Amino acid sequence: MNKLEIKGTPKTPSIVLDPTTGKLEIKGRSIPENAIDFFKTIVDWLDEYSQENVEHTEANIQLEYFNTSSSKCILDIFKKLESINKQEGKSVVINWYYEQDDEDMLEAGEDYQSILKIPFKMIEIE
Repeated sequence: MNKLEIKGTPKTPSIVLDPTTGKLEIKGRSIPENAIDFFKTIVDWLDEYSQENVEHTEANIQLEYFNTSSSKCILDIFKKLESINKQEGKSVVINWYYEQDDEDMLEAGEDYQSILKIPFKMIEIE
C-alpha cells in the first residue's frame, strides 16, 4: 500500500496518509469546488488502509477553515476511522487542532467529537 500525499492549495488542504506509520494528516483550508471529488481519494485510500495490519492510527486534523460540503466529507472520513477503530486489535485517535482564539474551529471539533464513538483529543495551539 502506498503513501498518499496531496499538496495543499489556497482552496484545498495538504494531505499525508502514511500506512507505514499509521499517521494521517489534513492541514490547511478546505473550500474545494467539489468537496466530494476532492475527498473521494482519501475515502478510497482509507477503505484499502482498513484492510492493512496497522495496530494504531493517529489522525491529525489542523484546519484553518472549511466549508459546509467539506464538513460532510470530513465526517465521512471520521466514520471510516471509527469503523477501523472497531476492528479487533486496532485503535484510532483523532487529534483536532484549533487556534486559541478560534471559537468556530473549537466548536466544529466538539460537534464531531459528540457524533463519533472514537478517542478524540482537542488540542489548542497558539
